[in-house]
Amino acid sequence: MVKLRLKRCGRKQLATYRIVAIDVESRREGRALREVGFYDPIKDQTYLNVPVILYFIEKGAQPTETVHDILEKASIFKQLKANL
Repeated sequence: MVKLRLKRCGRKQLATYRIVAIDVESRREGRALREVGFYDPIKDQTYLNVPVILYFIEKGAQPTETVHDILEKASIFKQLKANL
């Protein structure tokens, strides 16, 4: 099963995260199937590769709670419903 989750990057006390599609059994810093976005909580910046995210969600990927909130804030789920 594939999940969309955060992968920690950056240095101590200045974390940034990559949003990745990764196998559920892999560890947090493990090898990702594909990087689909970027999130910086300090600057509150988000970059999302929307077509790839929609592809993985349509194929059954489950976002974690935090990634779900990020995607909801960017109204990805409205786009998903519009495509159906």
